[in-house]
Amino acid sequence: QVIADGSDPTTATVALGYARSAALAFSAGFAASAGRDSGGARAVPAVDLRVRPWFNADMESRNFIVPGLIAVIMMVIAALLTSLAISREWEQGTMESLVSTPVRSAELVLGKLVPYFAVGMFDVVLVAAMGSLLFGVPFRGSFPLLLAVSAVFLVGALSMGMMVSILTRSQLLSNQIAMIATFLPAFLLSGFVFPIRNMPAPIQAVTYAVPARYFIDVLKGITLKGLGAAALGPEIGLLAVFACVLAALCVACFKKRLD
Repeated sequence: QVIADGSDPTTATVALGYARSAALAFSAGFAASAGRDSGGARAVPAVDLRVRPWFNADMESRNFIVPGLIAVIMMVIAALLTSLAISREWEQGTMESLVSTPVRSAELVLGKLVPYFAVGMFDVVLVAAMGSLLFGVPFRGSFPLLLAVSAVFLVGALSMGMMVSILTRSQLLSNQIAMIATFLPAFLLSGFVFPIRNMPAPIQAVTYAVPARYFIDVLKGITLKGLGAAALGPEIGLLAVFACVLAALCVACFKKRLD
């Protein structure tokens, strides 16, 4: 038995090629030796090589694409939703009313995040259901765990859009910055399109700052492999750190003053 890690497809293909060549060479030598021993009276069957993928037995590309799309879509939508939350108040001239209220900065930021968080969680359920029912992607893990991790990821993504909105004070600018800061990294540097191990070392270092990288690993681990929280602990922990840091930065950046 030869077990190859398919998360690095190039190395796995080369390794399986060497293993196949070694098995065929052994089979040919064994058949020739057995034939000589029997005087050519009986034919010795060759080694029967069988390749069996563990987590995608039918080699369906949608099983790989759909979980990655969930992470990319949620990252972009969450940041775009909140990128207009504060900047809209500045452009419409209603920030004065918010500043004059006794609500503290943390409470105001929380109040802005909660509605979009509810929308984001609904989107997670909708996209997961569509992937399973419409596209036939298997779901082997825990749905409550998926919701919990998605909630942590959404807090970080929503906080990123909120921080952009706080710093720019312009709807057009915040929308553009949120799109650039979320879509391109989540699409290109998360391992969704290109395997991270095949990227140059400097680019691999940059991918550690892309939260979608960890969320994609969690989604594939839960849906395709049925992994639990213990096996996904490092990824979940990094997503929690990302959410806490971004939420704290939002509160620190938002000041209740008009200057």
